Amino acid sequence: MASTVTTSKKSKMQNSAAATSRPGYGRLLRTRGAWTFLLPGFAARQPFAMLTLSIVLLVQHTTGSYGAAGAVAAVTGVSMALFAPCNGRLADRYGQRAVLVPGVVVHASAGLGLTALALAGAPLWALFAAAVPTGASVPQIGPMVRARWGVILKNPRLMTTAAAFESVTDELTFVVGPLLATALCTAVDPAAGLVAEASLTLIGGLLFATQKRTQPAVGVDGGARVEHGSALRVPGVRVLIVTFLGIGSVFGGMQVSLAAFTQSIGEPGLNGVLYGIFATGNMLSGIACGAIAWKITPQRRLVLGYTALALTASALWTAHSALLLAGLGLLAGMCIAPALITGYTIVEELVPAGARTEAFTWLTGAVALGQAAAVTLAGQLEDRLWTGAGFLVPMGGTVLTLVTLLALRSRLVPGPRGRTVARGVGHRTPLAVD
Repeated sequence: MASTVTTSKKSKMQNSAAATSRPGYGRLLRTRGAWTFLLPGFAARQPFAMLTLSIVLLVQHTTGSYGAAGAVAAVTGVSMALFAPCNGRLADRYGQRAVLVPGVVVHASAGLGLTALALAGAPLWALFAAAVPTGASVPQIGPMVRARWGVILKNPRLMTTAAAFESVTDELTFVVGPLLATALCTAVDPAAGLVAEASLTLIGGLLFATQKRTQPAVGVDGGARVEHGSALRVPGVRVLIVTFLGIGSVFGGMQVSLAAFTQSIGEPGLNGVLYGIFATGNMLSGIACGAIAWKITPQRRLVLGYTALALTASALWTAHSALLLAGLGLLAGMCIAPALITGYTIVEELVPAGARTEAFTWLTGAVALGQAAAVTLAGQLEDRLWTGAGFLVPMGGTVLTLVTLLALRSRLVPGPRGRTVARGVGHRTPLAVD
């Protein structure tokens, strides 16, 4: 009898420990079916990491102007930001495969067309025209992967780990992508970056689309169809969009300013290294963020992390050496991942599964839009002022966004019964993430 009681107590203690322990990356990656979409998804994510920098390097080479290069890249980014939510809604309604297959074909064709026009010395308006379909057709692989995690994960506590893992994967692409784009454009040919980007998009996107088993159900959330609503109707999503715009200003400002800085010191190949250090800081902090069992709410984490980002970004323009710039870039990168991860975690609380792909694309689109605006402004500042003036853009973008976030942070807290994004969609109970 005593043995039975002891065994029962041990079993209860083990169950309690299992319930309170935080699932790790190993358990996440052992989830059945995960690797079938993670590997092709990584290849197909490269457009977001390679596209802007490849355009800047190619157009600057053919025109001699960072302003023109930044403007063309900005048109691509704005187009991507405007069409990304539409692509997300279509994927929620008709399925990822139906949207992805034609999308990657259009993107590869448009990217190669833009390359040909730039090499032929086409006027700037022609490059703008080609940049529109190139940006509009960028596949939204990141949001699609995040939506697939929601399908295959049975343990809700793993969703926070998945959000962190996806941020780390995003940042790994920002380590690999800029290095690859810079190496190809400087050592092979100025057009090689865009050609490689188009090829990776096509091959990776088509392989990703073949994975039908992990694709989210079409237009369904808890038995109710999502037809009339939009994730944009959730107030918290709109606040996060503004927050991610500021993050995009850091990416865009860094890309142009680092390229101009390394060009001014006669070391253009150093551009990819410095940007890779920036992205490495982002990736390392993302790994740590996913491994920590947080005791504070994600809303508070977002405010604290964004404050650190604004302070670090404000110091970038003071750097006058590659070593100092590398150090500040590393710190700035380390501040970005926690903000991104926390933002995606808050979306999990606010938005029903049937509209989540769209919500994620609003956030990635906001990053692209902020990046586009930053690329344009930073390019103009680099052309008209001093080398390094483009670093003022990340400072201004993050400080303004931080003020907005502090004023509207209460909207990031889900209501007592969860939020809805459409008529006819039942409420969703928020998941505990801390």
